[in-house]
Amino acid sequence: MGEIRTTIRTGPRDRAVRGTSAFTELAQEIRAGGFLRRRYGYYWTKLIVAPVLLGACLAVFVWIGESWWQLLVAATLGIVLTQIAFLGHDAAHRQIFASGKWNDWVSLILGDLLIGMSYGWWQNKHTRHHANPNKLGSDPDIELPVIAVTAEASSKNRNHMVRWLRAHQGVFFFPILLLEGISLHASSARRVFARGRLERRWAEAAFLGIRMIGYVALVFLVLSPGIAVAFLAVQLGVFGFYMGVAFAPNHKGMPIVPRDLRLDFLHRQVMMSRNIRGNRFLDVAMGGLNYQIEHHLFPSMPRPHLRSAAPIVERYCRAHDVPYTQVGLFASYAIVVRYINRVGLGERDVFTCPLLEQRAHLTI
Repeated sequence: MGEIRTTIRTGPRDRAVRGTSAFTELAQEIRAGGFLRRRYGYYWTKLIVAPVLLGACLAVFVWIGESWWQLLVAATLGIVLTQIAFLGHDAAHRQIFASGKWNDWVSLILGDLLIGMSYGWWQNKHTRHHANPNKLGSDPDIELPVIAVTAEASSKNRNHMVRWLRAHQGVFFFPILLLEGISLHASSARRVFARGRLERRWAEAAFLGIRMIGYVALVFLVLSPGIAVAFLAVQLGVFGFYMGVAFAPNHKGMPIVPRDLRLDFLHRQVMMSRNIRGNRFLDVAMGGLNYQIEHHLFPSMPRPHLRSAAPIVERYCRAHDVPYTQVGLFASYAIVVRYINRVGLGERDVFTCPLLEQRAHLTI
């Protein structure tokens, strides 16, 4: 990915006004085009098909019984659960229903009961990410416990072993994603059963308890301990890996925003996000996350509208000199690996926000 640059010709106050005005114009065009209207038929179909597919997987699981062929069922189950997670993501962003309560309860059922992931935990984390993507001290998605994605994080640990691992972290990035499923479940359970404010805690605790205890009990009831452990390992590995490769290309390797830099909404969302070029199969495989720029600009836009809205957003950004990044899927993974390797090797100012490079004293 080439270096992203933009030219600032006006003062902070003028640029803030122009940035706000530019997004307002784009929002009006998107709304006039009908891209924010609800798609009830599309989503009701998915809401019906999702539990049917999950139920079919469990029925096949029980029917096959004690057999190593169950590992294929586990892999399929991991894929189905990821697709359900994408649907829960849409509900959490108010894409499905006009009613906030309906979206909340759908997210709770899909997330906590079917997937085993806390909606409350994810919503808090994801909201902060959307507010300030790739901003130091604000975006939790760049504060990872194992992989360092910022020079600041890379410089904190002086342990020789950790430094060596981070120097080669690009090699380990994809294998580590196999553990993401366990991490998501553990973080969810920790959030729900720990102290602190959490709306609908009773519902989340009940749903998570039923999902986690009931699911594990069913696996060990049908399978012998050895096959049961292998089944869970494959299912969690596929789920975590699929989730990771769907979310990783969206922001990693894009500019990192310094703590003290403020940007207008249009620049903040577009310049720190990356779209993945592809066909409709990729749209389904990535749950619409391949249109990350459009999703960040209009989080409540229903998924089926993203593909049609993307050319309009791209054309608008080009006309207003806002860098719009779009690459192929494998090119995006190459960018991510190169970037985190550079971070691990201790390079400073890796893809620092170009606005800061152009005008270090800029405050918007």
